[in-house]
Amino acid sequence: MGTYTPDLQTFSIGILIVRLVIGLIMAAHGTQKLLGWFGGYGLRGTGEFFVQLGFQPGPAFAAAASISEIVSGILVALGFLGPIGPALMLSVMIVAAITVHWEHGLFATNNGIELPLLYGAAAFGLALTGYGEYSLDALFGVAGRWSTTFTWIVLALGAAGGFVNLALRRRPITTARA
Repeated sequence: MGTYTPDLQTFSIGILIVRLVIGLIMAAHGTQKLLGWFGGYGLRGTGEFFVQLGFQPGPAFAAAASISEIVSGILVALGFLGPIGPALMLSVMIVAAITVHWEHGLFATNNGIELPLLYGAAAFGLALTGYGEYSLDALFGVAGRWSTTFTWIVLALGAAGGFVNLALRRRPITTARA
């Protein structure tokens, strides 16, 4: 299958690095929206942006997105609650990719879908591989209890949540000026 077969410890260290980077950056991204940390706009500014995207009431949708990003990032970084964190991350990345980035193509240099696609793919992959032995799930003895069926159901619910959110979007009507 590959050029080498890693042992469980090597695999777990690799997954730990991915989890920490993806999870902590996602959580920080959520704090930009919610609290204005790390150069973000805070809930007021993010809420106004969400209104421009067609989400009403903007602050409520912004809070939901922010909290989902923070919670998903923390769950992934800690390796806790199996596929739940990745499903939340997938949900918000579907919404971000379609509402903000889709029309700009693939690459981040043009504000394309590159970053939400990478976050979503990483979340999906982590849900399927598990968090490894350096995780809270392993520490608490629940790492092997997330069945494949349960994982796919949770991921499907996360994706469905993103698409339901998109269905609630009402693009502002622009009037032509004569």
